[in-house]
Amino acid sequence: MSAPTSAAADEHPIRLDIAEGIAHIRFNRPQVLNAINEAAVLAFKAAVDQVAKDESVRVVVLSGEGRAFMAGGDVGRFHAAGRDAPKVVNAIIDPFHHAIVSLAAMPAPVIACLHGAVAGAGVSVALAADLAIAADDIKMTLAYTRIGTSPDGSSTFSLPRVVGLRKAMEIALLSDTVDAAEALRLGLVNKVVPAADLAAETDALAKRLAAGPTLAYGRIKHLLRASFNHSLSDQLNAERDAFIASAGTHDFAEGAAAFVEKRAPRFEGR
Repeated sequence: MSAPTSAAADEHPIRLDIAEGIAHIRFNRPQVLNAINEAAVLAFKAAVDQVAKDESVRVVVLSGEGRAFMAGGDVGRFHAAGRDAPKVVNAIIDPFHHAIVSLAAMPAPVIACLHGAVAGAGVSVALAADLAIAADDIKMTLAYTRIGTSPDGSSTFSLPRVVGLRKAMEIALLSDTVDAAEALRLGLVNKVVPAADLAAETDALAKRLAAGPTLAYGRIKHLLRASFNHSLSDQLNAERDAFIASAGTHDFAEGAAAFVEKRAPRFEGR
């Protein structure tokens, strides 16, 4: 597939494709390493909203066109705004945060497929995903302090939960670059693969999840994300309620039958 032209990317800053239960949301401003501006973030929000409403979607893949996953916000746009920069930033952040919350809330697992530059808001999106698979060429940097600001997109929520508070302080304050091996060691990504294999490896993972029990995945996502704010007793109650709700689904009946019959289950996501 040929790379989109700058004009095409400006007209369609986000690409959404849904097929066989897999939704692909691709950042599509390759001429600026997929940096997000007002149009891009509104398109991102619209794509996430569409996916969230589509009951056929059983897994979501986030990726970037061209040489990078996403190099964060469009700093050139912020600079051009001058004294109006706060208004521009606000116009971007609100729909961006809406999309992040929606991705976390949807039952479908979300995979971040990372390559090249993963910076600023790109790191936030990667951390907001449920799983991340990365090419061995990634360069991650939170980068916000390089332009004199603090993070957005939930990275201050996700990062200390992934790497611990002290390491999160280092990553956020210093904005040093993290390579693929270090990202894997820190748990910022789940798997690193050769760049040439990234698409195939991501597709295999997406298909595996798309064939799984989607409603159970959603309950697992909710339980894990809420666990940091619960007492042990509250978490046990939440686990009980989720298990009972799952026990009433088609997939639970199918999974139990497959276990008894010693065969692979055929989940339908309901």
